[in-house]
Amino acid sequence: MAEAALTLVLHDVAAETWPDYQPFVEAVDAIGGVPITWLVVPDFHQRNPLAQQPAFRRVLDERVQRGDELVLHGCYHADLEPAPKTPKDWFMRRVYTHEGEFYALDQQAAGERLARGRELFSHHGWPLHGFVAPAWLMSKGTRRALASSGLTYTSDPSHLYLLPDFLPIRAPGLVWSARSSWRRGVSWLVSERQLRHSRQAPLLRLGLHPVDMRHEFSRRYWLQVLERLLRDGRVPLTKIDWLRQYRSSSAVA
Repeated sequence: MAEAALTLVLHDVAAETWPDYQPFVEAVDAIGGVPITWLVVPDFHQRNPLAQQPAFRRVLDERVQRGDELVLHGCYHADLEPAPKTPKDWFMRRVYTHEGEFYALDQQAAGERLARGRELFSHHGWPLHGFVAPAWLMSKGTRRALASSGLTYTSDPSHLYLLPDFLPIRAPGLVWSARSSWRRGVSWLVSERQLRHSRQAPLLRLGLHPVDMRHEFSRRYWLQVLERLLRDGRVPLTKIDWLRQYRSSSAVA
């Protein structure tokens, strides 16, 4: 692929996180020409079902019409499974995160949640190509369910994966931990290092979270790094549009 690209990705998208994102999205829209990939949670923490949020659904309708991409980001973005039984699982599900919804699911349970998400997107006329597991944590059962889901791709912090074979495509992602000032400082250092080391990457992903928007330092950084990458010539694309170009160029090669 001739041109280096970037994707701007909003995680944990729901009616309750939209007020965090709205000023930032308006600032991005003011730049012009930057499509956004929205990771949509159908019922955030079981307190925000999209079925009961007509105003926010209209926001998503408008974003699709603008050329943005909506991606399925779990169903609840919360780990609701029985308590972990091993030290490793306890660490992953109680220390690392409480939101690894698909970490402990078997194939049947994962398939049922994927089907519910696909049904929701279909009902509202939203094209669906990708799935991103909350906290990027997927059980073996989830991977098997994804392989038979008919979806095009999934991802983790450093790769996109073409389904059904989980073909890895290097796509470095910048992500912050912004809950405290020291975390924001470390995140800045790590992101700048990643940018230096990823200059030759065909695709660079900016992965934003609602908490990033609640602090001026992190919010300003994301806007500035977006503008910097655009000045450097990176082409802004949604994930699916970049993957279409990737597959097209691979077929030609």
